Amino acid sequence: MKNNSIIKIVLLVCLCLACDRESHIGVRTNTSLNKNWSFQKGDTINQSLWEEVHIPHTPKIEPLVVNNQWQGVCWYRKELSHNLLKEAKNHFLKFEGVMQESEVWINQHKIGHHKGGYLPFTLNITPYLKKDVQNVVLVKVTNTDHSKIPPGKPLKELDFNTYGGIYRNVHLISTNNIYISEAISENKVNGGGVYFRFDDVSKTNASGFVKIHLVNKTKNKKEIKAVVTLRHKDKQQSFVTKPVLIHANNNATLVGSFSINTPQLWSPETPNLYQVEIALKDEKDILFDKVSITTGIRSIELNKNGFFLNGKKRFINGTNRHQEYPYVGYAISDNANYRDAYKIKQAGFNFVRLSHYPQSKSFIEACDQLGLMLMNCIPGWQYFEEGEFEENAFQDIKDLVRRDRNHPSMIFWENSLNESAMTHDFMVKANQIVKQELPYNDTYTAGWIDHNAYNLFIPARQHSNPPHYWNNYNNKGRQIFIAEYGDWEYYAHNAGFNQKEFKNLKSEERTSRQLRAYGEKRLLQQALNYQEAFNSNLKGKNTIGHANWLMFDYNRGYADDLEASGISDIFRIPKFANYFFKSQKSHNIDSLSSPMVHIASHWNKNSSLTIKVFSNCEEVALYLNNNLISKKAVETNTYSTHLKHPPFVFNIPSFTEGTLKAIGYINGKNLAEHSVTTPQNPNKISLEIDESGKPLKPGDDDLVFIYAKITDQNGHLVNNANHEITFSIENHSQAKIIGPTKVKAEAGIASILLRTYFTNTKIQITAKAQNLTPAKLQLFH
Repeated sequence: MKNNSIIKIVLLVCLCLACDRESHIGVRTNTSLNKNWSFQKGDTINQSLWEEVHIPHTPKIEPLVVNNQWQGVCWYRKELSHNLLKEAKNHFLKFEGVMQESEVWINQHKIGHHKGGYLPFTLNITPYLKKDVQNVVLVKVTNTDHSKIPPGKPLKELDFNTYGGIYRNVHLISTNNIYISEAISENKVNGGGVYFRFDDVSKTNASGFVKIHLVNKTKNKKEIKAVVTLRHKDKQQSFVTKPVLIHANNNATLVGSFSINTPQLWSPETPNLYQVEIALKDEKDILFDKVSITTGIRSIELNKNGFFLNGKKRFINGTNRHQEYPYVGYAISDNANYRDAYKIKQAGFNFVRLSHYPQSKSFIEACDQLGLMLMNCIPGWQYFEEGEFEENAFQDIKDLVRRDRNHPSMIFWENSLNESAMTHDFMVKANQIVKQELPYNDTYTAGWIDHNAYNLFIPARQHSNPPHYWNNYNNKGRQIFIAEYGDWEYYAHNAGFNQKEFKNLKSEERTSRQLRAYGEKRLLQQALNYQEAFNSNLKGKNTIGHANWLMFDYNRGYADDLEASGISDIFRIPKFANYFFKSQKSHNIDSLSSPMVHIASHWNKNSSLTIKVFSNCEEVALYLNNNLISKKAVETNTYSTHLKHPPFVFNIPSFTEGTLKAIGYINGKNLAEHSVTTPQNPNKISLEIDESGKPLKPGDDDLVFIYAKITDQNGHLVNNANHEITFSIENHSQAKIIGPTKVKAEAGIASILLRTYFTNTKIQITAKAQNLTPAKLQLFH
């Protein structure tokens, strides 16, 4: 009996261990495949030309001003583990973005052909894997003009660039034989994957449902349920869906309802997020799959009275963003995307229009985290063609919605081809697709044509005429959002109200397209253009918001210069206009707002004696060499009648070198200061790294800007210095300067792009120039 008891106990332990093993064997893994690819350019493969690269990758390091962007065919090759078939039962390759036509082979079997450069695709590689050998992935990437693939327009006629390569992340997803599908993997309404929907949202309760698409690759039917757990900080709540019977080699959808008491709502001021874990289990609680998503709870409503977020009416203050970086084009790190979002939030915006194409998952996630509302866009610009192009655009709409439907930041769907002559039938079908994917009252589509199929009309300011532009728009209570303003109406129309503000300006000095190198006067004019347009837009009774054109300078296919209407340059260095926008955000409403004051002057002998100070304070005092010029409360003029925080304007009788200091007061308290000092002769270099809310960490594959500032002996920036700076990295194989190592300073600052390759060792950067004291910067001390 004793021996039998021992046998029973051993058997029980073995059964428990087996159950535990089954609970974990095959549960999904998501492995980055970004490291160690082989790459070459050319129509055909030459085995002697392979070079090692890491993803994100661009086929060519371009010059700063891109006037002959590389186009052509390139190849990527990667070896996968020979143990894949032992480690799990299903394996998928997921590409987040490849520009723009991809053909994929595994072990010489062609398994996929994807058209489009801005959205992900997932391929099942399981049937083509071999046991106990290296499995080889080969990707052919074609990036040439293609009229059938949106945006469709030839590069030489396009208002942005389409940089090639596997420029976003690549994943290997491994699952059990019963698993949750990818959102973009099923050609069916509502797609696959997981969709979280909050139907009824208030401060006291949020209710909704979840849809989970399942696949059963086994030979047996199975009853499956989902255990769903929502976590916010230290609180969590779980519920279990009713089980669904999923037949052998088939798929099914689980649906479960839920209710959350006292939800923490998402907004730009309080971007609360919930971590949602979904675990698939059978009737014995054996775990088959587990996925996690991040989402937020919020309500949106667009009606004749305006736009409402969580029941509160608000005006949307936004910007436009192109996703390119200098030299590498689109091939930027997740952290670099976050830093862009951080800079946008820091500049005072609460909204981004993702012009004119779907942008990376990591940027959208950053907007969720930081509190930036979004308008998602399909690829398009001044081009339309019926037939295959049209069908590819429809597929882009489906994929866009399926990828991004769980993001709380996503409030509008621009399923409109920007400034393109779309047909009535196209617009109707484009909106039908969105409504089929998201058949709910708070699904809002947006189009640049005032067509009834769209919920929101989004023209650019220049699409109407001065002096009122769209301020008198009234179409039966329909709302309008100004999708672009501040650039073209001053560049082409030359029709701004303030064109005589500086009477001695030349025509090119009146536009908003101003590089930092162009100097104080022209940067002040850019800021004034944006101020005037901003103020004008606020007068529209049916205007729910606007987005300036744009945040960062960028390259264009059709032009041989930088488009410089950005309020920061292509290296993300702010111009004066950046501080105007920052001043329009009231202080202390979120983690990136505070009392601020900024003097828009370089204060040298050529500076204007009319000093403009941007501030969100109630009063500002200006001092010159500690002598009070004046202390002022808010004043308005023609260009600031509707602004929340008009600029403060001071007049100084004559120039005296020294220090201008502005102090901002709220309720009589000194809460912000900024000073500008007349620089002396260039003397030395100082080095800074731009981390913008996301520090460079050991072990990361990352991209960061390094700035070499030319200063006088007291550390004051010399704004007119244009020395050539030579940068170098000392004895390091896992850190590299991308682009030139000799850079001419622009307005006193020379910028480089540094890429780190999974390194943990110290990086030392040196910057030198003739007649200047050099500087060193150490990273990872």
